[in-house]
Amino acid sequence: MFLHIPYQAVGNWLSPAGERARLSILIFHRVLPETDPLFPNEATAASFDARMARLKRVFNVLPLPEAVARLKAGTLPARAACVTFDDGYADNLTVALPILRRHGLHATFFIATGYLNGGRMFNDTVIEAIRRTRADRIDLSDLGLGHHELAGIEARRRAIDAILPKVKYLPLDQRDRVVAELAGRLTDQALPDDLMMTTDQLKALHAAGMEIGGHTARHPILAGLDADAARTEIAAGKAWLEQTLGSRVRVFAYPNGKPGADYLPAQAAIPRELGLEAAVSTQWGAATGADDVFQLPRFTPWSPSPARFIPQLLGNLRRAAARTGYPKPKN
Repeated sequence: MFLHIPYQAVGNWLSPAGERARLSILIFHRVLPETDPLFPNEATAASFDARMARLKRVFNVLPLPEAVARLKAGTLPARAACVTFDDGYADNLTVALPILRRHGLHATFFIATGYLNGGRMFNDTVIEAIRRTRADRIDLSDLGLGHHELAGIEARRRAIDAILPKVKYLPLDQRDRVVAELAGRLTDQALPDDLMMTTDQLKALHAAGMEIGGHTARHPILAGLDADAARTEIAAGKAWLEQTLGSRVRVFAYPNGKPGADYLPAQAAIPRELGLEAAVSTQWGAATGADDVFQLPRFTPWSPSPARFIPQLLGNLRRAAARTGYPKPKN
């Protein structure tokens, strides 16, 4: 039996209402219909449904813009949380949205606009090429990506884990060339062109009442760009979304999102200058009223067990409390 009442009591202490509140912002990318052998711990419809059922019993789930405004004003409810998704995968609409609606929950979806309508993110080109290859090994040393065994699912998983961090930090044009060369060497099969949403699917997500946020156009590592290029990427994604949806974009997520490594402190001024209300990183933690609303932390429990979902969220709040000080008990 899921004991949500004791969890609520712990949450009330770690994240009380008002000025001492802490905001838990969860991050997801995909929700798959079924388990993918290459990614057995990726969220599926069943596991996401179980997590959302637990989340709504213990936490007060708010739209991100509302939560940020109330965090600043000191009026958050106890155990406040937000659900966010990055990138713009089609399964956000087809799989995640029905689950969110069934539980009466709101989420924010950060969209990398350059990959919609048949595009494919660089990481998925690598993943899908390795998934489809008939090769048992591949030498990519001339591309700076090493030599990899590919015989079996585990070997392919290890190859993906080794290749993606190296590809991710390449300059944009070089990144595209390298992953195209990798895919051409690994397979002559067509790679999927329906992983990301279409414009119509994005509009349907927006029409369902979900918040749509910016995530740049081409998902670059902003820390590797100069100030003008970084601003152009953020502004281009925001402008496309606003023109397409006829609605103001209010929030932003930094690609990859690690402060200092993936975006620079000075770049956190760009979303503010562009008229956005808040931005989120992937720094673990829970936000407090003292935090910069343009560098809000996010955290998602890593355990594949739904039963550990709430304890790990509370553990994140406990770590945040240890850094900032526990609320004093009321007399």
